[in-house]
Amino acid sequence: MAQVAVTLSILGSGSRGNAAVLATPRTRLLIDAGFSRRELTRRMALAGHVPDELTAILVTHEHSDHVAGLAKLAAACPAAVMLNHATAAALGKVADALPRREAFTTGVPFTFGDIEITPFALPHDAADPVGFSFCAEGVRIVFVTDLGYLSANVKQQLRAADCVVLESNHDLDLLKSGGYPWELKQRVLSRLGHLSNDSVAEFLRTDFDGACAHLVLAHLSENNNLPSLALLSAQRALAPRSRPPQLHVAAQAAPLPAICF
Repeated sequence: MAQVAVTLSILGSGSRGNAAVLATPRTRLLIDAGFSRRELTRRMALAGHVPDELTAILVTHEHSDHVAGLAKLAAACPAAVMLNHATAAALGKVADALPRREAFTTGVPFTFGDIEITPFALPHDAADPVGFSFCAEGVRIVFVTDLGYLSANVKQQLRAADCVVLESNHDLDLLKSGGYPWELKQRVLSRLGHLSNDSVAEFLRTDFDGACAHLVLAHLSENNNLPSLALLSAQRALAPRSRPPQLHVAAQAAPLPAICF
């Protein structure tokens, strides 16, 4: 049996919490900490990880569904917390209290352990939100959630990846007919809001290079989307391709089975 070099475990994804673990033989990164410390620890255990083994915690932006457990988890494990200066400033006292905090600069690659990491800008209503490109053991994984549209820079980052984690937040009809206040609907639909199933499908039809073996649809709204709708929309967009990627839908309630390379 071939040895697994890289694993990606989506611990949960949605408006009530987001976190994932990217692991190599030498390095374990937690991407966001949007659940309580207890819940993060429980979900990590389900995926075969423990907080004491974390090398670093990477923060995409300061919204609570990405940082709810950050302070307590960072205080209880040896991992450094990596975030950019604007996100740290937006977190204020939470960031000031982190025991091991390190800064990265959006757009500038850095290395942690045996993983090369490139943080890149996303159009979202936060201080300086980022996606991440990870390269390790010859595998490239791109992590993109919380964005209102797919900018040219984001589309470029999504090329030549082995695995893509991409937001598919809402179904337009469910959002428009749903119970959200109009102001919140406008926020979600704005260019600094969240990607719809239709936006993802358009990207898959027109700009997707088809290189990745795995495509994870993430950050689905529990109020304005259904896993079946997001999956069907992506499947239809990919139908003309002879070798489409394996599709996964990240859930809010439970981790996905690990994606292994």
